[in-house]
Amino acid sequence: MRVRLKGVNRVTKRLADGRSVTYWYAWKGGPRLDGEPGTAEFIASYNAAVARKVSPPTGVLLSVLHGYQLSTDFTDLAPRTRADYVKQIRIVEGEFGDFPLSALADRRTRGVFMAWRDRLAATSRRQADYAWQVLARVLSWAKGRGLVAANPCERGGRLYGETRAEKVWTADDEAAFLRTAPAHLHLALMLALWTGQRQGDLLRLGWSAYDGRVIRLRQSKTGARVTIPAGAPLKAALDAAPRKSTVILTNSDGRAWTADGFRSSWRKASAKAGITGVTFNDLRGTAVTRLALAECTEAEIATITGHSLRDVRSILDAHYLARDPALGESAIRKLERRTDSSN
Repeated sequence: MRVRLKGVNRVTKRLADGRSVTYWYAWKGGPRLDGEPGTAEFIASYNAAVARKVSPPTGVLLSVLHGYQLSTDFTDLAPRTRADYVKQIRIVEGEFGDFPLSALADRRTRGVFMAWRDRLAATSRRQADYAWQVLARVLSWAKGRGLVAANPCERGGRLYGETRAEKVWTADDEAAFLRTAPAHLHLALMLALWTGQRQGDLLRLGWSAYDGRVIRLRQSKTGARVTIPAGAPLKAALDAAPRKSTVILTNSDGRAWTADGFRSSWRKASAKAGITGVTFNDLRGTAVTRLALAECTEAEIATITGHSLRDVRSILDAHYLARDPALGESAIRKLERRTDSSN
């Protein structure tokens, strides 16, 4: 559903070559907006413009929330992340916009914020955690710049207990998906398993990023640049794929996916294949797991997926490999070979 943004101004101009182009502005005479209407980038750009226009009162939390949205800490985030943050910031504004900054150092304030999170948790623990996380990040930014004396949301823990531990695609899951899913979704699965990249980056991945041997991309969330050799199965799939668009992954009409359209199609295809308990996002962790099972080092895995070494180690320690029986099988076979060779 498209959100109607108040005051947005549309201007259509004719270029020298005869083509028409449409520009969007936050309001008449206001700044030009990024992205296309309805996209996360467009909404985040609009919200940032409004935040710059409205001068909030000083000495209250609203001023810090607006200041954060003008900082590079916020503007450097991926468009989708910015849009998600803005939603949470609006929730905080509605509850604590006029909260005095001087009261943040009061030890009772943490209890006030926790009671608010508990109220949100009555509807959704996950969303309550996200709102708390965003508020904690804003206050951390403000504290680092000397705008507030304390961050009462530090180390608040989590209410939502589920993690992605054990959430990996099995070989049976992969086979079931390829057996029943529409052909135009097969390449998405292959790309995810053989590159370990995020859904958003794969949906934006253009054919220009693939030279027939390697894939080069810059991750939108971290800015990390990765160069990924195309494994033989992925190379075969890419070389055989029709180039219907400038991007590699397209829908059944040969057009670039929208994020919502892809998620909906993927969800339906997974349900038809009888796949439960795992999502597209779990393919990133699955790729890490499979690389480790192939005896890749942490550095090799990080080079492919774009994770930091610390993050790779964290994934392997806490989420995936500790519970993968294939590792135990591999370890015992190695021990058997060593024992046989020493006798």
